[in-house]
Amino acid sequence: MSRDVAVLGAGMHPWGKWGHPFTRYGVVAARAALADAGLEWRDIGLVVGAGTVRGGYPGYVAGAAFAQALGWQGSRVASVYAACASGAQAVDAARAQILAGMVDTALVVGADAAPKGFFAPAGGERPDDPDWLRFRVLGAANPAYFGLFARRRMALHGDTPEDFAQVKVKNAAAGAANPLARYRKPVTAAEVAASPVVADPLRLLDICATSDGGAALVLSSLDFARRRGASDPVRIRAVSTVTPRYPRTVPDLPDIATDSALAAAPGEPTGGFRAAIARAAYEEAGIGPEDLDVAEVYDLSTALELDWYEDLGLCPPGGAVKLLREGGTAIGGRIPVNPSGGLSSFGEAVPAQGLAQVCELTRQLRGRAGSRQVAGARVGVTANQGLFGHGSSVVVIR
Repeated sequence: MSRDVAVLGAGMHPWGKWGHPFTRYGVVAARAALADAGLEWRDIGLVVGAGTVRGGYPGYVAGAAFAQALGWQGSRVASVYAACASGAQAVDAARAQILAGMVDTALVVGADAAPKGFFAPAGGERPDDPDWLRFRVLGAANPAYFGLFARRRMALHGDTPEDFAQVKVKNAAAGAANPLARYRKPVTAAEVAASPVVADPLRLLDICATSDGGAALVLSSLDFARRRGASDPVRIRAVSTVTPRYPRTVPDLPDIATDSALAAAPGEPTGGFRAAIARAAYEEAGIGPEDLDVAEVYDLSTALELDWYEDLGLCPPGGAVKLLREGGTAIGGRIPVNPSGGLSSFGEAVPAQGLAQVCELTRQLRGRAGSRQVAGARVGVTANQGLFGHGSSVVVIR
């Protein structure tokens, strides 16, 4: 039995700072995905909403919030909140119901209206919340640990701030060609170096912004897709949503401890959390990194994108800068990474970004990415990580 589901439609609301409720962005993206699929809203059997907790009470029931905004039609509904991994986990929830035969079609929607500046903890006193603690006790806002990871690369592998800047240059060039991106202007390494220091060694242009935006997918069973005339649709082949395993020798804030009683048994694979996310996706899909044509990764900072090259197995540990300098991850290179422009060009619209990655891979595998097209793309992967041990990776094939 195939565990593939078809991607019949992909749609997005442009990223930016628009000042509207998050549901508006989700509805625009949903209608675009439905139009792309050639389906009516009444054809959808399930709505899965990737949730946001910054939009008031409806944010906690995102699936129903989007269904109401589109017009009640009796569909099933589900909601997922997994920080930055929400979009991919929402895909997984929709896929499960399709494969179980509960529904033929599902609409997966994520949208956000993000605050200005870098993310801060929600209000109130929550001493049992590790995210609240890392802000209030450690003083570790997001850019602080982006900077710590960058320093780690510099100490271990000899990477330089100039290398980090080249990631921004690459992604800005791709984003300039993407009409949905927020930042559509090429950037030079000199401009990165001239931007203000935020968390040494990272500068303002090394770190992604916060944005408003939305993304949506229409998924279906392969039988339904064929009945609708889609004989060779883009397909979701695997979704990894694994959690960390003890011991974690490289802490990912805010998760800084775990239980040694659950350590890996002898012979079980060990290593970093991000590498485990990718490994689970490859194992389910029956592929390896050598089979990839394109990747969309979670570039919260320029240095973090380099980590993902290694965690995805695109190069050996410490080899990311060499791959970058050789042009291997640029459009036209051996394995283009973030041909959408990445979060560097979009900014974070947290529940939407995992879906936006799949939207980009769908365009790439259909051959409809315009000047950003990766020639001959047939297999792509996304990589994303949310706080609290949420990870996600989606393998998309055609």
